[in-house]
Amino acid sequence: MKSYIIKRLFSLIFVLLGVTFLTFLVTDLAPSDSAEMYYLSRGMTPSSETLETTRKEMGLDKPVIERYVHWLDEAMHGNLGESYHYGNSVIEQMSRKLPNTLKLAFLSLSIVVVISIPLGIFTAIYQNRAIDYFIRFLTFFSISIPNFWLGLLLIYIFSVKLGIFNVISGTDLKGMILPMITLSLPLMGSYIRQIRTAILEELSKDYVVGAVSRGLSQWDIIVKHVLPNAFSSIVTLLGLSIGHLLGGTAIVETIFSYQGIGSMIVEAIRVRDYPIIQGYVVWMAIIYVFVNLIVDLLCFMMNPKMRLSKGERL
Repeated sequence: MKSYIIKRLFSLIFVLLGVTFLTFLVTDLAPSDSAEMYYLSRGMTPSSETLETTRKEMGLDKPVIERYVHWLDEAMHGNLGESYHYGNSVIEQMSRKLPNTLKLAFLSLSIVVVISIPLGIFTAIYQNRAIDYFIRFLTFFSISIPNFWLGLLLIYIFSVKLGIFNVISGTDLKGMILPMITLSLPLMGSYIRQIRTAILEELSKDYVVGAVSRGLSQWDIIVKHVLPNAFSSIVTLLGLSIGHLLGGTAIVETIFSYQGIGSMIVEAIRVRDYPIIQGYVVWMAIIYVFVNLIVDLLCFMMNPKMRLSKGERL
């Protein structure tokens, strides 16, 4: 177990280094001048002499590898640079926006889990019946709706026409309802379909037939036998969803003017605030890397076949 964790940690460290280097290289190749954007974001038009001096102060006259090593050293000490647009450090700016995104993602995922797991089990139990076809149609419909279109539709109906919610969403519970629905609905469809598939796969196995022959009730079979065996698929799905929600809320937050880290990165891209962009990519990489690590470890502990394939005794 320890050797497996160490190997995974080493591989993830290389992934993080690769992501940060590619991000640094791409931003360096961008046509905009970082020194010029620093002044333009503050409403100033610098002279050529000022730009040249600023480039030297920012280290832009040095080779890209040297600048990357310096940036990496600063990042390891908790310094991701200073935002051109917001006028403060990247860490400080992200720490202001991150709690709102975390709250929105957590509540959205809670809604998805509470609704999707029971419906997925229900459709598997009543396979190929009218209720199964109806729920499967709804899931297909929810998966097919783009987030941006759903968000605009909800604003038009509930904010413009009915006046129930404000057009600009706040960070209180009422202000988060429409963004939560926009994030949750497409995920619900995907969850229900994949949970249904996982449950049906387990129900077709021999141990279920044996449990039925021993007189166990359907509820006992589902709760005590089928769900634990299907849990690894559900955990993998949860891991992917956490990464998606924490890193992929930019469009939804922008549509609802929600003050989270997603809307911040859209604004940073608009004004070419490269330190913020680099910090956001690092954040995204860390989230996906460590969520995948946790999911792998959970699946490793729950699945005896994986432990045996790694040479660990049961």
